[in-house]
This record gives sequence, structure tokens and C-alpha cells, in this order.
Amino acid sequence: MEDFEVRASSRYVWQAPQKVRLVTDLVRGMDVTPAMGLLRQMPQRAAEAVHKVLKSAVANAENNFGMASEDLYIAQIMADEGPMRKWRRFGARGRFKPILKRSSHITIILRERQER
Repeated sequence: MEDFEVRASSRYVWQAPQKVRLVTDLVRGMDVTPAMGLLRQMPQRAAEAVHKVLKSAVANAENNFGMASEDLYIAQIMADEGPMRKWRRFGARGRFKPILKRSSHITIILRERQER
């Protein structure tokens, strides 16, 4: 039997990838149901974006491939860097203080647990 993987992604999320990775590291390798419960309870703003992508991946698995959500687990989850918006603030004595507004691309790959 082939091992299907279901993918969902969200691009250009206005959240620094470093902050998103703190959330993604906690749910990597978990089953889908407990991961969604954990993400719903987390206070971090990035947890909302990751939860949204995970929900989309589960919907893709159920509707497109007929998989049961109870058998799914998070095989891979990535938070890559997106484009940076370079902003500026002028400082004292004619100095220039750059501000980098970072964005990230979140990708989740789900797989089905094999029966033993």
C-alpha cells in the first residue's frame, strides 16, 4: 500500500518565522486531534495561524482522499522565511534605524498511521 501524504500551506503570514517555529516544534509528530486541542489552548498568536493550516490539511485529507482524521499525524511541519518588509525609523543625531517586518510560510504534511 502506498503511503499518501496530504499537504496544506499558508503563505505570507505576518509573523516572524522564529516565533512560528516555537509553536510548530511543540506539535511536530503528534496525532491531529490532540495537536488541534493544544493549538487552540496556546496563548501565542502564531498558534492561531498554525491551527488554521492544520484544519485545512485535515479537510484536504478527509474530502480529497477519504482518510479518517483519527488516523492522521503530523509527519512534517515547517515555518520558512517569507519576504521581509523593510521599514525605517529615524534616530537621534541623524541616524537611521532599520526595522524588519518578517513574514513566514507555514507548511504541514500529514500521513496516515499504519495498522500494526
